[in-house]
Amino acid sequence: MIEYENLTQLNKSFKNDFIDSFARFLENGYYILGNEVKKFENEFAEYIGSKYCVGVASGLDAIYLSIIALDLPKNSEILVPSNTYIATILAIINSGHKPVLIEPDIATYNIDAANIIKTITKETKAIVVVHLYGKMCAMDKILKISQEYNLKIIEDCAQAHGASLNQKKAGTWGDFGAFSFYPTKNLGALGDGGAITTDNEELYYKIKALRNYGSEVKYYNKYIGINSRLDEIQAIFLRIKLRKLDNINKHKRSLAEIYFNNLNDEIIKPIQNENYYDVFHIYNIRHRLRDRIRSYLLEKGIKTEIHYPVPPHLQEGYKNHFMNDKYPISEEIHNTTLSLPISFFHKEKDILEVCDEINKFIAMT
Repeated sequence: MIEYENLTQLNKSFKNDFIDSFARFLENGYYILGNEVKKFENEFAEYIGSKYCVGVASGLDAIYLSIIALDLPKNSEILVPSNTYIATILAIINSGHKPVLIEPDIATYNIDAANIIKTITKETKAIVVVHLYGKMCAMDKILKISQEYNLKIIEDCAQAHGASLNQKKAGTWGDFGAFSFYPTKNLGALGDGGAITTDNEELYYKIKALRNYGSEVKYYNKYIGINSRLDEIQAIFLRIKLRKLDNINKHKRSLAEIYFNNLNDEIIKPIQNENYYDVFHIYNIRHRLRDRIRSYLLEKGIKTEIHYPVPPHLQEGYKNHFMNDKYPISEEIHNTTLSLPISFFHKEKDILEVCDEINKFIAMT
């Protein structure tokens, strides 16, 4: 059986270091917003190339708090890709604003800069870009648009730890970079966790307060905040894993190269662009017979995933937000996408076997 993911195998190489660090953590007795969180924040900011980092409880909270900190007019329009994971949409709605869906580029699956310009109105105040699957958006183009129309930018970097464009990493282009450390991410924790990066000192201190009940000084609440603090235990593990993140990304890129070189050309593979450093949180392919391919692979002992089966505008809980809206490019992606195994624990032989079975299926159809 080739599993899509196995967190036990994925994290096995970090186990001993974590056990040693955890023992010191227990002896220290400082369990909330202690030195481990502070150290991780500093180390992650340095790795990303931003001035500041604030650890929070999840990737969703990272986006939500970023929006809140911008203090946008109530019911502002915030542009967001129509094929993103629902958390991006949820953060916009929960912060009291209106998500406006923008169709992606069918080649990259990221938000289409040309479609952004067509959709901007006087109510548009921000863009949440999503670096989907581990490939960065065309931030050079999007940054010019934001400057021309005076729009704030939040980068959803949940799948793009270490990804870059022109050697400038995801999370350093906009007003905020919002990261998730969900266990399956390239930089994954042992539970939920997230972080916000920024170069703006004023916003940095505001985010630090907002994550902690709106308090800069204990028992004095400057803002209406929430409880969204990165856990010390998660920070310990993330510090250990951050030291290996470049190796994790390189390994996943090497597995992706096997797919690129061996999959039948009838399979639509991720596009490769010069100057983009993709980190392949997900290796996404597309094919009109997606469901049959997935069933066939499962019969052969190969597990896959679909990211994602239902686009945001067709989700039952969000139908009142996008009534009668049509997003054919997003639907095309969601109906044909398939995520292949590409974990840190996978070996070259695993990926070659996946390629071989997919090619056999293509040959039979």
